[in-house]
Amino acid sequence: MENNRKTALVTGAGRGIGREIAIAFYKKGYNVVIGYAGNDEAANETKKLCESEGVLGGISLVKGDVSKEETAKKLIETALSFTGKLEVLVNNAGITRDNLLARMTPSDFDSVIDTNLRGAFLLSQMAIRPMMKQRFGRIISISSVVGVHGNAGQVNYSASKAGLIGMTKSIAKELAARNITANAIAPGMIETDMTGVLSDDVKEKINAQIPAKRMGSSKDVANAVLFLADENSGYITGQVLAVDGGMGM
Repeated sequence: MENNRKTALVTGAGRGIGREIAIAFYKKGYNVVIGYAGNDEAANETKKLCESEGVLGGISLVKGDVSKEETAKKLIETALSFTGKLEVLVNNAGITRDNLLARMTPSDFDSVIDTNLRGAFLLSQMAIRPMMKQRFGRIISISSVVGVHGNAGQVNYSASKAGLIGMTKSIAKELAARNITANAIAPGMIETDMTGVLSDDVKEKINAQIPAKRMGSSKDVANAVLFLADENSGYITGQVLAVDGGMGM
């Protein structure tokens, strides 16, 4: 492995959108750290899919809860072990505990905030240290259209995703002069394991409400992440890029 490759750390990369983002960076020649919560089989599948691209980069798996400081520290240390630098952090790890406000338990609220928001805070705080030293960095957080518009039954999830947007804008203001950008991506309806269980009838109704008349793919989100991570996107910071087929208009 050449020592001049850039390194990308992607959380929640065991499957879905995170997996596609990890593969996209690996195909670009990055060293990639795959952060995942607990599904060893899924994480190893992500690793195999990356390696099947035939690009000789470095790749590491790190298992753990991103809301725990020890996990965040291990993720950052693993990323730095490749070249001593960390160019890109993608805060993608997220969970849902959906319920109506009247029925939502405090633990349902806390667990979603901890993973989706606290985890991003810990990793961003730790990542900016090497980024400031190298005077380059890209922090990209995966928010959601519900973080902008809200959604019934997702008070906790909406709050966490809205929090990511506020955090992103604050980080952008603090670090823009250091050549470190912070941006958020707000996906709409994306075809994942979660949407795959929906009936064809429900999917048709959803698609009818989207101007593009279809759900997006994980690749659509990954392409947006690559765009924001690029060196040529250095004058874009503090922004929320909707990848939603016009759903949020």
